[in-house]
Amino acid sequence: MPAAAAAPLPPAVDGGPDFEQRDFVNTAFNNWLFVQSQADRLDLNETETKVLQALGAAAQSGRSAADMLRRMPGLIPQLLQSLRSENFAGAEIARKISSDLVLVSAVIRLANSAIRQSGDMTSQIGSVEHAVIVIGQEGLRQLITTVAFRPIIDLNSGYYTKSLAPRIWDQSERSALACRMLAPEFNADPFEAFLTGLVQNAGLQTALRLMDQVAGDKRSLGSTMFCTRLMSLGRDISAGIAEEWRFPPTLVQAIREQGSMKRDVHLSRMGRVLALGDYLGKIKLLAEYGAISEGKGNLFDRLPLGAMPCYAALNAIS
Repeated sequence: MPAAAAAPLPPAVDGGPDFEQRDFVNTAFNNWLFVQSQADRLDLNETETKVLQALGAAAQSGRSAADMLRRMPGLIPQLLQSLRSENFAGAEIARKISSDLVLVSAVIRLANSAIRQSGDMTSQIGSVEHAVIVIGQEGLRQLITTVAFRPIIDLNSGYYTKSLAPRIWDQSERSALACRMLAPEFNADPFEAFLTGLVQNAGLQTALRLMDQVAGDKRSLGSTMFCTRLMSLGRDISAGIAEEWRFPPTLVQAIREQGSMKRDVHLSRMGRVLALGDYLGKIKLLAEYGAISEGKGNLFDRLPLGAMPCYAALNAIS
């Protein structure tokens, strides 16, 4: 029996960034990401070729890329799977969280912040079990996902990890928030959209370690061709990681769809959420750093009606 066709999108979400808009914003983002050090160079140099070859091999193996991403790649998918149930067991979730000190710290910190925002300035949460109750299911989902994909940067990290990882993460967070806010207009699940926004750059984060290993401190990466292929391979790696961690197929499909720069390419429902969320997140971040003007050209022309309230909300959050 053939699958039922998806319900048409409401008129409010017709349209989206066109080819020229996305190309302009993506180019500005790439130049800002690499501090414009190689922006005027079009062709690949020898070091860039070696990096891309190594990334191509990583893109063929979701497991190796997933292992590069986190200390405990098995824990996060287990927690997210448990939280997908409407009747999740708080005690079991707390037990799993307790095995990861990073998660313990983040959960208790968020719970105490929530208590203070409620007006209670005297209470202090000290246990994971109490924190899980205070945060609730949706809060835990977003917190655990954020912790899972936040890059680990230490004194031993190389030049590209230290320089690019914070910038990539800033964009990931803004895109994830935009995707979550846009999801209802596209009849998409808000948490799945949030997760998609964060995961899309996971492959790019893993690429930084390879860039450091191959290029060292040469700072010779960043040509136009390199950036284009880097972003494409990064999404392939992200999709592989998502598959390895058994994330929803709609998420994997949405990420893979973003790799095409063809005109009039067909996007799935979640693919459209991600394309718009990624676009708005980049404009927001570039505007913050003065790398682009919000009034430049026609950045907001042809976007769905829900895009501007979403962008205003991003401004209010940050």
